[in-house]
Amino acid sequence: MGRILAIDYGTKRTGLAVTDEMQIIASGLTTVDTKQLLEYLKKYVLAEKVEKIVVGLPKQMDNTPSESEVYIQKFLKQLLKEIPQIPVDRVDERFTSKMAFQTMIDSGLKKKQRKNKALVDEISATLILQSYLSSAQ
Repeated sequence: MGRILAIDYGTKRTGLAVTDEMQIIASGLTTVDTKQLLEYLKKYVLAEKVEKIVVGLPKQMDNTPSESEVYIQKFLKQLLKEIPQIPVDRVDERFTSKMAFQTMIDSGLKKKQRKNKALVDEISATLILQSYLSSAQ
């Protein structure tokens, strides 16, 4: 088995999370400047066995795509062109940022640490990945 890599795509920063090779545990990986995202992913999949990539699907409350989906679609075209050998799935990411912030509060992080948007993005990617793992069982 290989890892599953989750992406919480943002126009400035992108949060990444990954499973262990047995695909049991979802862990935050890092946050990458979105301009360097494709290069980072290409290097990562060369170094690690990645079986699947999961990308968050942002939706409005009425189930229509959010404004950021336009940017994600452009990214997905580039991703499939650059890394065609790894299949991509999408996962509804509604509320992940709010859940990530609540997770930070619940874990006792100080107010200053909770303002770290990169950490919020990484936790959001982890929540997307956990959601994917839960739905796949």
